[in-house]
Amino acid sequence: MDNSKLNIKEFLDKDEQKDLLRFLTAGSVDDGKSTLIGRLLFDSKKIYEDQLDALERDSKRMGNAGEHIDYALLLDGLKAEREQGITIDVAYRYFSTNNRKFIIADTPGHEQYTRNMITGGSTANAAIILVDARTGVITQTRRHTYLISLLGIKHVVLAVNKMDLVNFDKKVFDDIVAEYSEFVKPLNIPDVTCIPLSALEGDNVVDKSDRTPWYEGKSLLNYLETVPIDLDRNYEDFRYPVQYVLRPNLNFRGFCGKIASGVIRKGDEVMALPSRKTSKVKSIVTYDGELEEAFPPLCVTLTLEDEIDISRGEMIVKPENLPLESRNFEAMLVWMDEEAMDVNKQFYIKQTTNTTRAKIDSIKYKVDVNTMEKSNVEKLSLNEIGRVVFTTGKELFFDPYTKNKQTGAFILIDPITNNTSAVGMIIDKLDSKDLVHDDALVTINLKELGIEENHFNAIKKVCEEMAKQGISINLKY
Repeated sequence: MDNSKLNIKEFLDKDEQKDLLRFLTAGSVDDGKSTLIGRLLFDSKKIYEDQLDALERDSKRMGNAGEHIDYALLLDGLKAEREQGITIDVAYRYFSTNNRKFIIADTPGHEQYTRNMITGGSTANAAIILVDARTGVITQTRRHTYLISLLGIKHVVLAVNKMDLVNFDKKVFDDIVAEYSEFVKPLNIPDVTCIPLSALEGDNVVDKSDRTPWYEGKSLLNYLETVPIDLDRNYEDFRYPVQYVLRPNLNFRGFCGKIASGVIRKGDEVMALPSRKTSKVKSIVTYDGELEEAFPPLCVTLTLEDEIDISRGEMIVKPENLPLESRNFEAMLVWMDEEAMDVNKQFYIKQTTNTTRAKIDSIKYKVDVNTMEKSNVEKLSLNEIGRVVFTTGKELFFDPYTKNKQTGAFILIDPITNNTSAVGMIIDKLDSKDLVHDDALVTINLKELGIEENHFNAIKKVCEEMAKQGISINLKY
């Protein structure tokens, strides 16, 4: 093999091994989010020549940056966005450097687009919150930070932009950092970094700037390339929601799915929920062959040593480390439907691979995302956030969202329109006695009735059908 082919192979192998950082940008109108990302792409040489020609042409025709190139036009692709100079839709951009691959979600800052920001941030590892150095921490800054803490994003950059307009004054930067640090304390975000920059002129975006000799930290790109995200996943609690059962022939029966959290090895003892039957992992099968161990976010097929009846929506875990199991729980809910919440409606809830009916038992309070104040309401409307209590048609297996994002998140689906009505983050389970009303709930203990355990699944399926008619039965053994 000649050297050129070898070099290409080395490059591709190295590129394949790079890890991926997903991050979102948030800020109020004119803080420069789109300009910052455009600058990142431009300065890291990730723009094709034809894109650059179009950018220079569009900047003269419709740009808002005076003599400068308007980098925001790289992202604000919708006609309405360019006309108004604002971001409306979530723009995703992909780029990579020698050290890492990136997916950027440029999210709109307006309160009326809260649901867009929640969508863009749902898979993010990090967030960049922009503030204008002239105005400092404002209401939108607090709102975006609260939403980011709600999403469980662990790494936050406060990017103090437009430092060129305040002559790169250290005191201006220090005052903004002090105010933000005080606000962010109760939100329990573990990693907050503050960077002074000018997105338009490129200071501290890709390279350190000579105009901020008093700033000793990293440039923004350097931070993004080095922020450690490997440990953000939950490797302790093994959770394997079953996607489907693979039966290509008589000799193979495997359970396919994506590992939500934890690590699994051949020979490990596992338990299937809800049946609580146990077995051992016989093999971990992938398209490329068998593995000795697997971890998130791998998609694999597990085969077990014993024949156990497991179907889609059920979960494989380890016997000594079980998730919470309940039909009653409370969660933070972001309402995403144009149609306001109807508390009397039965929704579908989708959590991991599990789908069942759910009803809203009560709304404990609504959070004003601008002031953090809590108020009593009877329903939630578009973009509103509240703490809500649910009862589901069958038991769900979950962890609190703060501990495990994959098993603690869910969506509510309107059964009539099929719209995604809301997204939720589970806080904890509730006992049925704590519910405001639970008139349809009946609990049957099969063991007390003398019914053998192997009939559990058959009776459970009958109860699920009854739940669709509004008759909720809670089975125990």
